[in-house]
Amino acid sequence: MAPPILVQVVVDKPLAQGFDYLWDQEALGVAPEIGHVVEIPFGRSTLVGLVIKVSDHSEYEINKLKSVTKLAPLPPMDAAALRLMNFASQYYIHGLGETIIPTIPQMWKKSSDWEKTLEKINPSEVKKPQKKKIEEPARSEGYIDESQLNEAQENALNQLRVSGAENEFKATLLQGQTGSGKTAVFLNWLKTILNVEGSQALILVPEINLTPQLERRVRAYFPNKKMVVLHSGVSEKKRGVAWYEAITGKAQIVLGTRLAALTPMPNLRAIVVDEEHDPSYKQQDGIRYSARDLAVWRAHDLKIPILLSSATPSLETWMAAKSGRYQYLRLDQRAQGASLPKVHLINTKDPQNQFSPGDANKPVAKISLSKPLVNAINKNLQNKKQSLVLINRRGYAPVLSCSACSWLSKCQQCSSYMVMHKAGALGRKPVLSCHHCGLVKTIPTHCPDCGNADLKTLGQGTQKLEDSIEEAWSSARVLRVDTDSSRKSKGAEELFQEIHDGNVDIVVGTQMIAKGHDYQNIGLVAVVDADSRLFSQDFRAAERLFAQLVQVAGRAGRASKDDEQSGDIYIETQFPEAAVFQYLLRHDVDGFLSHIANERDEAKLPPFSYQGMVHAEAKSLDKAIQFLNALKGHLKTQGLISQGLRVYDPVPKSMVRVAGVERAQLVLESDDRRQLQDVLEAIDLDLRDSSQGRISKNEKVRWLIERDPISI
Repeated sequence: MAPPILVQVVVDKPLAQGFDYLWDQEALGVAPEIGHVVEIPFGRSTLVGLVIKVSDHSEYEINKLKSVTKLAPLPPMDAAALRLMNFASQYYIHGLGETIIPTIPQMWKKSSDWEKTLEKINPSEVKKPQKKKIEEPARSEGYIDESQLNEAQENALNQLRVSGAENEFKATLLQGQTGSGKTAVFLNWLKTILNVEGSQALILVPEINLTPQLERRVRAYFPNKKMVVLHSGVSEKKRGVAWYEAITGKAQIVLGTRLAALTPMPNLRAIVVDEEHDPSYKQQDGIRYSARDLAVWRAHDLKIPILLSSATPSLETWMAAKSGRYQYLRLDQRAQGASLPKVHLINTKDPQNQFSPGDANKPVAKISLSKPLVNAINKNLQNKKQSLVLINRRGYAPVLSCSACSWLSKCQQCSSYMVMHKAGALGRKPVLSCHHCGLVKTIPTHCPDCGNADLKTLGQGTQKLEDSIEEAWSSARVLRVDTDSSRKSKGAEELFQEIHDGNVDIVVGTQMIAKGHDYQNIGLVAVVDADSRLFSQDFRAAERLFAQLVQVAGRAGRASKDDEQSGDIYIETQFPEAAVFQYLLRHDVDGFLSHIANERDEAKLPPFSYQGMVHAEAKSLDKAIQFLNALKGHLKTQGLISQGLRVYDPVPKSMVRVAGVERAQLVLESDDRRQLQDVLEAIDLDLRDSSQGRISKNEKVRWLIERDPISI
């Protein structure tokens, strides 16, 4: 009698181990392979899982094992993809099943639809036009041939091609001024890679709203290559088809946000991470991975090249390039010969920069902008140029207040205030909305505490700024671009197209407008309330603010070769002497990075040390803090806190309460990456022993371990 065939399957549960199942080869039609997607009975339900082991024996009684019920009509995940998943699982202290299964699109996790799904995936279905399909551009649109590159671009392209050997890992930082033509360089480089039959390339972008513009350019460069787009904004059906074409090797190019970094691609030959510095590459729930870091690991494992592109590289990447670990290529001039925008710092504490009551030039509207900025916008409008005003706060006003008793519109479920949104933003009526838990309430007609009907707004968001600008410049065409406006009838791409087509005079928006977009007629960029991100408990705040300011400044004067029309950026601040602004005045990216590197080195902060964090959530803050204190005490008694490892006291998170849950954190820091990893793995084993899933049995505290946190 032939020995039974057994497989070990992992599922999307917070469990460290896989589960043994019988494999009925006659019923399933094929022999099992590692990487097969299967349906299995699990408790009283059925789940989709992944085969990670095939054997002929089990530690459990064979006759008590259940059988795999169904095999997905998919090829097994390739070995390289499984190595990537295993590494991510181990490094980020997460179960293998809860690492792998979430990367599979929902369409392929509905086993009842597998046959129907496969029937639908055929050429006629894939090419069927969508309602909002982006029209494929003419080859000339966004296409810059190798012969059209300037000298700096040509040198960078040649170095990308000649350095390194085939089947050898090579990481390259391509650092260039905004508008210097980095995209043209890496797309021409990918042409060389994709000329090899069957090769695949992965292009990562940080945010959904950057994909349509890059998608058009990629299609212009590769009209005969199959490209798929993967991000959370794609419909489940379209994402399922795209993932299938990537895993089967049919798609030569995968363009996507961070979730695309874990997509199986059996013939992957090159990776590009655009805007590599962007914090959006770090997942903030579930397995908290860095897509950029995993992309580098994946390239190293496959022995293929990876290109990291940015005008403002992250400190980690910049130091790797400066030390010689990464190839370092630079583009220090704008591609079309345009000059960099002139930076103007407006000290808002200076009375001369504010309008006086009798000022003849004061706008009729109650506008909160400074006098130099208002005058600059007037001049820019006269020059028939577009203005872009950035404020990092959506909604109408961040707080509603009572003038009598000082009541504030606090969220009942979070440690934050409910933001006022005017009519039409989130519905037909004005509402108060919490941007953390999503709670929406009608605006009270009177103060809930004292009954006073005189309620006032404090501060301003994009909607209020839009209203005041429309009133101050009544003849100007004003457009607001934020997540609220992009959710309405016009999607983000259509809003950006309005700007590109010249149908707008003044754009008001959040960071959505700040990066990646190649506007041709922006003459002025203004940053309102820049100081809100200058001071923070997060040591990376200054680095992020600097990157954002460089990016948004780069939207101005991109098409002008005249120094007099190079574009201007006006920044309103109470602290013009701050290092962030002083280095920006000189467009000195390297000087700023060197400055913060020295600060981090003195404080022994990343990248000069390595950090991990244990998150705890409970119904009360005391319970979460007690849980983490007990954990720290356990580390001491077990002798795990040794030289070079620093374990700080548990503290509440900066946003303590979200959706009725109190949150705290315990930060661990080490000078040695391996030492920190060992301690975090020991913590994981200890907590799993005393928990049901990720909830401790006694304290009922939900916990999670995070490697390399970017928000503390």
